[in-house]
Amino acid sequence: MTDDPLQRPVSISKRSTPFGELTLAEVRDRAAELSAATGWGPTARVGPVARAWTELAERMEAVQAPTVGALGDEAVAMAERLWVVPPGGSLL
Repeated sequence: MTDDPLQRPVSISKRSTPFGELTLAEVRDRAAELSAATGWGPTARVGPVARAWTELAERMEAVQAPTVGALGDEAVAMAERLWVVPPGGSLL
């Protein structure tokens, strides 16, 4: 596993892609996928993560970033909220 959050693999639509290479469409898909999984009980923890992916998509759209990596340090700063990097460094 790499220490660079932009190189960490993210599973979207049954395939794995480095976080920094995700497109706006893929980020939107991830947000929708996680939103659909949000419920009550243990799955309620997914809600803030789904919102963070939606915020990432909104930011990418606002600055017309073709990939997450185009956001640079801003994307890296969001990696923990997105669970790309496990919260607090723990295993998920």
